[in-house]
Amino acid sequence: MATLNDYKRIIIKIGSALLVDGSTGNIRTDWLRGLAADVARLKSQGQDVIIVSSGSIALGRSVLRLTEKVLSLEESQASAAVGQIRLAQAYEAALGTLGIKTAQILLTLEDSADRRRYLNSRRTMTALLGLDVVPIVNENDTVATDEIRFGDNDRLASQVAAMVEGDLLILLSDVDGLYTGDPRIDKSAHHIPVVEKITPEMEIWAGDAASSSSKGGMKTKVMAAKTAMSAGCEMVIMEGNVERPLSALSAGVKCSWFKSSSTPNLARKIWISGMKPKGTIIIDHGAEIALKAGKSLLSVGVKSIQGIFDRGDMVCIQNEMHQELGKGLTSYDMREAELISGKKTSDISEILGYEGRGALIHRDDMVL
Repeated sequence: MATLNDYKRIIIKIGSALLVDGSTGNIRTDWLRGLAADVARLKSQGQDVIIVSSGSIALGRSVLRLTEKVLSLEESQASAAVGQIRLAQAYEAALGTLGIKTAQILLTLEDSADRRRYLNSRRTMTALLGLDVVPIVNENDTVATDEIRFGDNDRLASQVAAMVEGDLLILLSDVDGLYTGDPRIDKSAHHIPVVEKITPEMEIWAGDAASSSSKGGMKTKVMAAKTAMSAGCEMVIMEGNVERPLSALSAGVKCSWFKSSSTPNLARKIWISGMKPKGTIIIDHGAEIALKAGKSLLSVGVKSIQGIFDRGDMVCIQNEMHQELGKGLTSYDMREAELISGKKTSDISEILGYEGRGALIHRDDMVL
């Protein structure tokens, strides 16, 4: 799989039309087994894989026999609740037989907008990847509303890619890439193999979904590409209805590549740098040396706290001479930070009354 060998962390988005048979409402087991074999190959090469999957509503509505009507919001939520169990079981069965552990994560777009929830989600997925698990991510359709109405799993996948610093997002779709128009209607529309910048013209080209079981059209894919590229993550749109889609991608199948001029780490640092600080943390000389050596900021090195901030907010980091050393996203709110300032990490749980995080500001959430 030479095409994919250069990527360390790969996010794969799977649409409902690929995963669920439209005529029976059942999982397309043979197709899923082929995808699982591709995932296993990536894992054997030491690559991280996250799957963002649609399909819970399509599966649930079949079980509830709601196939002959347009679903209301409440019926969509009920279908998602029923289908989500079957969706998770299908992935566990397909990947488990190959020795791959899976985990289910339910998110909404709001989870990436709220910094506290964003950090929680990011650290959970990072921990799972470190434990050699493949997270299976889906929209939390049982409580979400706009996500069901507009079908934003393409956008959700791009948010996940940015959240975990993914370097490749693969959208397995029912189309083989971006065209200058809708090729089903406009016979003169031509395929675009490589995109280096999303232009207003490309956004105009974006059309609607081709399948009644798939709510994400080309418009959401272009929006996803903008998010992924700005996060330093490259993206691919490809036809996924083949036996081994990732192997086909490596073999050079027709698709559209969206190239990023940045890297995930650099893009994240730029994002952090652009945030407005809510407070200031003054650190001692030992902590300053540790930060410059690439370490996280521990509570023991903190001299004082200034300002009012919540967990996940941006704060300035200053030395004892009040010289700014950098910025970072804090793992504790202002009250907690004050309580643990100057204290050892091993004492945090006793001071706060619950198990805290090791670093006041993790090095991954810091820019010097």
